[in-house]
Amino acid sequence: MNSTEPLRAIALQYDGDNAPLVTASGEGDIAQEIIRIAKEHGVPLREDVMLAALLSELELGEEIPPLLYRVIAEIIAYTYFIAGKVPKNSNRD
Repeated sequence: MNSTEPLRAIALQYDGDNAPLVTASGEGDIAQEIIRIAKEHGVPLREDVMLAALLSELELGEEIPPLLYRVIAEIIAYTYFIAGKVPKNSNRD
């Protein structure tokens, strides 16, 4: 991380039907607390300074913009994979 960039953390919630929502966002101490809570609850983390900067511009409760659907979908798919889960509505046998 660039020393001029503050630590940022953004939490997203995805219900499987709608676009993911921003549920927490912060910098510095707030970011550290978001990360601590995520780790405490076994929430997968992804470090991506550029994506965090883009997502930090969204308001709490706001859906991610269509421009970010693909990158967020890839992250969600990866988190399902590492957790050994299959998304609902999956046609996987």
